[in-house]
Amino acid sequence: MPVKNNRIEEIVNGISDKKGNAIKIINLKKFDNVIADYFIITDATSNTQVKAISDNVQKRLRNKTGERPFGVEGEENAEWILLDYGDIIVHIFQQPVREYYDLEGLWADAEITEP
Repeated sequence: MPVKNNRIEEIVNGISDKKGNAIKIINLKKFDNVIADYFIITDATSNTQVKAISDNVQKRLRNKTGERPFGVEGEENAEWILLDYGDIIVHIFQQPVREYYDLEGLWADAEITEP
C-alpha cells in the first residue's frame, strides 16, 4: 500500500527526476524510540548523481512546501547523503555503499514499499 503524504511524494519525485535507483519507503511508525517516521532510500551510480538527487529533493521541497532540511550530512564525499526532515529522513547512496549498509535488511520488520 503506497504511503499518502505530499512531502513523501515530492521527495520521490525529486529522486525520480534525477534517475535515482530502487526507491524504497520504510515506514517506521510501528516502532518505539525511532528517530523518524519514514526513511526514504535510493541509490545512484556516481557522487555527481548522488549530489544532484540531494540538491533536487531539497529544491522541490523548498519550492513546494517552503521546508528546508534540519540537517544535511555527507555532501563532501557524496557517497551517502542524508537529508533530515524531522519525521522523514532521506538516504541517497552510491550503489556499493547502499549494499554495504543494507538499511532495508536492518529494518526488514518494517513495512517497505516502492512508489
